[in-house]
Amino acid sequence: MAVSKLDLHQDAARLTAQLVDFPSVSGDEKALADAIEQALSGLGHLTVDRHGNNIVARTHLGRPERVVLAGHIDTVPVADNLPSRRDEDGFLWGCGTSDMKSGVAVQLRIAATVPEPNRDLTFVFYDNEEVAAHLNGLGHVAEAHPDWLAGDFAVLLEPSSGQVEGGCQGTLRVKLRTSGTRAHSARGWLGDNAIHRAAPILARLAAYEPRRVEIDGLEYREGLNAVAVEGGVAGNVIPDACTVTVNYRYAPDLTEEEALAHVREVFEGCDIAELLVDDHSGGALPGLSHPAAAAFVAAVGGAPRPKFGWTDVSRFSALGVPAVNYGPGEPNLAHKVDERVEEALILRCEERLRAWLA
Repeated sequence: MAVSKLDLHQDAARLTAQLVDFPSVSGDEKALADAIEQALSGLGHLTVDRHGNNIVARTHLGRPERVVLAGHIDTVPVADNLPSRRDEDGFLWGCGTSDMKSGVAVQLRIAATVPEPNRDLTFVFYDNEEVAAHLNGLGHVAEAHPDWLAGDFAVLLEPSSGQVEGGCQGTLRVKLRTSGTRAHSARGWLGDNAIHRAAPILARLAAYEPRRVEIDGLEYREGLNAVAVEGGVAGNVIPDACTVTVNYRYAPDLTEEEALAHVREVFEGCDIAELLVDDHSGGALPGLSHPAAAAFVAAVGGAPRPKFGWTDVSRFSALGVPAVNYGPGEPNLAHKVDERVEEALILRCEERLRAWLA
């Protein structure tokens, strides 16, 4: 049963469990946003602003540098994995534990317990990250109130197993449509099967060899994959339409225009009636040579890794704010039925951020 008030004085692992027990599937984040706003509004050292279900809290101490700590409060759909539960091996289980309510818990703990940080801090809690880019709450805040997101450096507390992950991949989703002629399947020669016309598309994908690209010492692995095939009218009808949905995860050395041009090139010569861009968000270069990023890596330790997947590091990069991913969640467990997070790693992540900021 979800509670209505957050306790920011409990440790970050227990706070994670409380956040997880607020169901907040994309589009249904209001209750959690209300609770976060209420909890932060009681802290005298912060000013708190709200835009939709997006909460931004800031210190105003006149420090020479401002750091943004950001995280999304939505999750993928629940898969019979709520409420949260703790096991005897030190893991917290439940929807959103890794992606990314453990990171949000760390944000909230820093907001509540570091009233005089050595850098001014901005805390951003936003909605609709797990769905189409045009719904993303951080994007809405950037458009309506760009000054709220101003900073010298940003940390996205996305799941990274407590290691710094630089940059992020771009993601492009296209729909490739083939057309044919409908007919009775008993007289197939009178029709033209649109599903069969999709075969060359699938053959190109099966033969495709993705790039491996090294940038700033980090190797990004690309991927071009069919993620859905739709076609068919009935069991006795030759289909006249088929759609293959393809997702391209590309290294951040490519622009959005270059990524789309590459996809068009891959399928050149296939009998495609229409290529429709369904969703597209560009990547972000690692930027680890930036002084603020280098100082952060030195403070939290470990060897940086590339980020496989898209995160809002890309949005901050577009705003001119260098950013990295650093959070306690395990990325390989994100979105899974058995999603879980190691409680000790949540506490360690908070401790390292506190040491850097306090």
